[in-house]
Amino acid sequence: MKFYYLLFLITITTSVINAQKLEYPTCKKQTVTDTFFDHYKVTENYRWLENVRCDETKYWLNEENKIFSKFIRKGTSKYRCKLDIDKFAAIRTNYSVKLGKYYFAEYYRNTQASAGLYIGEYLDRVDQLIVDPNFNTKNKKVSIKGFSVSKNSDMLCYLTSNDGSDWMEARVVSLPSGTRKKDHIQDIKYSSIIWKGNGFFYSKYPLVDEFAATCSEEVYYHKLGDDQVQDQLIFKRKNPKAEFSYNCSDDERFFVLEEKASDYFNYFFIDYSANKPYLRPLLMKQKDKISFLDSNNGKLIVKSLKNNNGGSIVEIDPYEPYKWREIVPEHSDAILTTCKVKMNCIICVLQSKLQPVIKIYNFAGKVIHTAFMPLASSISGFDGPKEDENFIYYNECFTIPKVQYLFNTKTFESKNGEYTNVTFNYKNFEYKLLDYHSKDGTLIPLTLVYKKGMKRTGDNPTILKSYGGFGILSTPKFDPGIVYFLNQGGICAFASIRGGGDLGLEWAEAGKRLKKQNSINDFISAAEFLIREKYTNAHKLAITGASHGGLIVAAAAIKRPELFSAVVPVVPATDMIRFEQFTVGNFHTEEFGTIQDSTDFLNLSSYSPLHNIKKDINYPAMLVITSENDDRVPPFHSYKFVAELQNRDAQINPILLRVERDAGHSGGNNFSSYIDRKSDMYGFIMKILLK
Repeated sequence: MKFYYLLFLITITTSVINAQKLEYPTCKKQTVTDTFFDHYKVTENYRWLENVRCDETKYWLNEENKIFSKFIRKGTSKYRCKLDIDKFAAIRTNYSVKLGKYYFAEYYRNTQASAGLYIGEYLDRVDQLIVDPNFNTKNKKVSIKGFSVSKNSDMLCYLTSNDGSDWMEARVVSLPSGTRKKDHIQDIKYSSIIWKGNGFFYSKYPLVDEFAATCSEEVYYHKLGDDQVQDQLIFKRKNPKAEFSYNCSDDERFFVLEEKASDYFNYFFIDYSANKPYLRPLLMKQKDKISFLDSNNGKLIVKSLKNNNGGSIVEIDPYEPYKWREIVPEHSDAILTTCKVKMNCIICVLQSKLQPVIKIYNFAGKVIHTAFMPLASSISGFDGPKEDENFIYYNECFTIPKVQYLFNTKTFESKNGEYTNVTFNYKNFEYKLLDYHSKDGTLIPLTLVYKKGMKRTGDNPTILKSYGGFGILSTPKFDPGIVYFLNQGGICAFASIRGGGDLGLEWAEAGKRLKKQNSINDFISAAEFLIREKYTNAHKLAITGASHGGLIVAAAAIKRPELFSAVVPVVPATDMIRFEQFTVGNFHTEEFGTIQDSTDFLNLSSYSPLHNIKKDINYPAMLVITSENDDRVPPFHSYKFVAELQNRDAQINPILLRVERDAGHSGGNNFSSYIDRKSDMYGFIMKILLK
């Protein structure tokens, strides 16, 4: 009798759960099988979704967005997500930067518009609009992606993109009037604008197709007033995967170009003081990267990773390039993150155990000033004319937006600039730095943020975040969503996993290519640590990450679904087998490997989220966020992943897709879309964790 009663309860419970299962739109299954190395077969069912502009895909996406909107509506209103996040994001301050003679800042005129570019002669009066990307847009959502000022401060070149795309256009305005010149450069991608004389350097790619592999970069010089077809080709290679970066010294004497080949770097330079300036070799087939900063007394000042881990600054004579003089040595306990060469000194920002430190050196290599900044914060700024002794820098953390400081390089005095006004008590939060052991015993740094007075009950709603790729140092950025979540009693945890640059070059290498599983294991171990130490439990743990972080989050959820309750991958790479065939994927084979190599192929197959989904597992509730015009990680990564998860009988927890219209890899272009994205994400997390 007891057996039948138990069976009845199980049947009733299962029926209730199934009754709550969402009805997803029909997504036809068209199985495609690829064979690799005459032996390994890889099957996927929804490759047709890679045709993102066909009517069938559009219909499916529209229905998916409807389901998400209906699901999230109660969550965002019940938990006041949008109201509170909107309020916490309302920051009043001045985020100006000085370039040449003028100060510049980007402001939103209203919540629906893209930010405009403003100019002023004084720090507290940056109020003249010189570039309005919302004017004459031909139904496109245009946003400013960067700007650069000529040496004499009479011209400004700015970059714009349409609907979130990485493809950009360059235009020029005169200063300070903002009068637009006729110059118009197209097909720019991942390019900086570097002024030299009466023109500037830029790079472009052939525009083939929306999501085609990005390749065959070319570097040009544009003379003001010329048409683009007249621009001078500076450098290109037959190797379509070659990547270039370049810079000019402040006095415009030296132009230095870096070529990144498959497994080495080449460096070239032009000395414009020579009788016949031309591009000549500087350092060839270098295993380690250097970054040209500026020049001093005819010598090149560069940041170097040669034979060290944390980075150093050296002086190089371009005519005797293998004789280096070290100015700033490597720090065994810190990573060199920022270097600014000024007239009388070099300003360095170092990251030491998640604490930024400002150190100033003279050109003889002597430390002349040191300032320690708050734990788990980040430093930006120190821009402006090289000859100025006064500079602006900013300090921020997860719960405090950028705070402006004014700094003098002669007196070393640092004082507050314009006040940053917030709508919450920033003193209400605490930071805690911990270490935990990963699967192989490696100690991984973990930063916790929570509201003062928080009691560790083992049932605290918790969000775990990370990035962990490309050797990028994940510095804290203010997030009004985090402030909201902490005020709800939550804990935010940030894992500095291997693959990122948080602890230097070796740390990055330990999560790269064939070692990518280390990054995923580190993230999983962070979740296990939080549960084991009674900060939270699997029913109250959410995870999220963007781009490479989205890959880590998705891979962790597929590998260890029992650890998590809510999963939010943002613009994630989920199909690692086809990743290199589209947009910038071919540039990242050094990070992930290539399917042309059998060892790399097996490694990619072992963690690719799309290809490791099991038929019989009910994965945690998931919200996958992407943008329809993301041409860095194409949105069909998310489409195929969601379709595969949804169309399995075992899946009971909700699997949702949020696709942002007219947006790219970084999301929408205006303040309103930013708030909507944040509130939808945190609304989903709150609804799942507090159900």
